[in-house]
Amino acid sequence: MIASRPSDAAVVPGLAGTPCRPDATKWSPMKPGIHPDYHPVTVHCACGHTFQTRSTIKGDMLRVEICSNCHPFFTGKQKLIDTAGRVERFTKKYADAAAKAGAAKK
Repeated sequence: MIASRPSDAAVVPGLAGTPCRPDATKWSPMKPGIHPDYHPVTVHCACGHTFQTRSTIKGDMLRVEICSNCHPFFTGKQKLIDTAGRVERFTKKYADAAAKAGAAKK
């Protein structure tokens, strides 16, 4: 039998979950000793929102400046800001050009 998935290669067919590596004491999808510690951490945002997740960082708290609770994209408070009247300048510039082009055609 050919293993169709990487997880199929970790188990010998017919032995129902018995580990096939000589160094393994129980079945595990990961090789022991080469992966970082993946543990629960608390994420603390600058807005005060906290939530639990899992991470490989050292320590048990992750501090972030912005999260999904306060980011404008997720909260729906995102606004388009016209700095220095760029939109008005654009429309004025091309409105005059369109008027001149329309007058030239007549």
